Amino acid sequence: MQQLKVGTRTRTNLQWALGFTLLLTAATGVGAAEEPSSGPAERFLAAREEPVTQYRAYRRMHARSEHFNQEAWLEAWTELDQRGFRYTIVSEKGSEYVRNKVLKAVLNREQELVAGGDCRRSEITADNYEFQAAPEGDGERQVILKPKRKDVLLVDGRMVLSQDGSDLLRVEGRLSKNPSFWTSLVNVIRHYARLDGVRVPVSTESVAKVKFAGLSRMEVQYEYETINGRPVSLAARQIASR
Repeated sequence: MQQLKVGTRTRTNLQWALGFTLLLTAATGVGAAEEPSSGPAERFLAAREEPVTQYRAYRRMHARSEHFNQEAWLEAWTELDQRGFRYTIVSEKGSEYVRNKVLKAVLNREQELVAGGDCRRSEITADNYEFQAAPEGDGERQVILKPKRKDVLLVDGRMVLSQDGSDLLRVEGRLSKNPSFWTSLVNVIRHYARLDGVRVPVSTESVAKVKFAGLSRMEVQYEYETINGRPVSLAARQIASR
C-alpha cells in the first residue's frame, strides 16, 4: 500500500479507521423493546424474544475509501458464548492498512464491547430509545427511533418491521453521536432475519463521511452455523442468504 505522509492525510485516514471501528458496532443489539404497549408496532415491541447468548458465524467484511482508492477484504469465523467474543481469520486481502486499522480493529472493538458488558447500550429497548409511529411502506411497518442520549452506539432513524409488526427487518439511520471531529456523518443500515425462531443480524451496510477523505464504506455479511447451541437448519441458511 502507498505509504501515507505524516500530517492531515495521515490523521484523516486514522479517523476513517476510528469511524468504522465504531459504526459497525452501532445498532448491533437484537433485544426486543419493552415499550410502548400500544401503537403500530405493539406486537413486536411487547414481544419477549429469545436472546442470542451463543453463536458461531462466518463473517465476510469489505471496507473501501473512494478518495484514497484503498480497500480490503477479510473473512473470519466469529464466536460468542459465555467466555466472550472471539474470531479466527480465514483469509484477507487488499490494503494492509485497511485490514489492520479498520477490519481487524472492528473485530477487536466488538470483543472489547462484549467483554465490558456494553452491548446493551445498543439494544432496541425503552432504556435506549423513544418510539414514534411512522407512515407505512409497501408491505412494511415503520417505527421512528429517537435515542434518549447522544451515543455512538445508537441510531437516530427508524426500524422497519414486517406488515404484521412481528418481525424486525432492518434498522437504518445516522449515528446519534459522531465518532470524532473528523467524521461528520455515519449512516448505517442493518438487516435482520429470523433463523429457526431467533432474530439475528445478517448484514450491515455503513457509510462514513470523513473530512478531507469523502465517503468511506463498509459491508459485512454473516452466515450462521449455530445459534444458542443449536445448528442452523438449511432452510434458515437459505433465508439468510436472500
